[in-house]
Amino acid sequence: MNVKRADTIADALEERIFTGEFGDGERLDEIRLATEFGVSRTPVREALQRLVASGMARHLPRRGVFVRQPGPVELMEMFETMAEIEGVCGRLATLRISEQALGRLEAANTRCQAAVESNDADGYYRENERFHHVIYQQAGNSFLEQEALRLHRRLKPFRRIQLRLRGRMAQSMREHQAIVAALKAGDAERAAKALREHVAIQGEKFHLLMSRLKPEANEV
Repeated sequence: MNVKRADTIADALEERIFTGEFGDGERLDEIRLATEFGVSRTPVREALQRLVASGMARHLPRRGVFVRQPGPVELMEMFETMAEIEGVCGRLATLRISEQALGRLEAANTRCQAAVESNDADGYYRENERFHHVIYQQAGNSFLEQEALRLHRRLKPFRRIQLRLRGRMAQSMREHQAIVAALKAGDAERAAKALREHVAIQGEKFHLLMSRLKPEANEV
């Protein structure tokens, strides 16, 4: 799968912010980053825009882009809200999902399984993202879909990085299979519960990952 250079840069910057290499309030210099990554300023600018969209940075007019580290309370509130939104999407999608969309979910799961077997956390996340986007769309509520996508973008770096915890990809894969089984069975409450728990577990796993990475960053 072709990955845009801007996305590769954004992934690298997210990880460096996450581990504390870039501190809260630090300016992300476009020219310096372009030199470091050996690219023009255009993909760096796109990467910084993604950081701003996810809430990991903020853009101040005429000053630049600065790191913004969400606090643990804010982060857990976002995960809690995301879990409830995903649950609603799952409940509505159970009533409205098409056979073609179920096929897309199963295809995404097949690719997720391949990523698990090759221990490719970033590849898994890309397919995981496709999986969730199908469910948002199949909820059949465009306002809800846009809200889900907006918060999904904000949580993307944290949802992506937590997949590196040992065993998390395989666990996520089992959760995906349970979600599809509930959708196929037409069990709206089971689908909603499976999606809520799927996202809530991510928040919990994120805290474990954060507690492990922060000391490592401080030792460098």
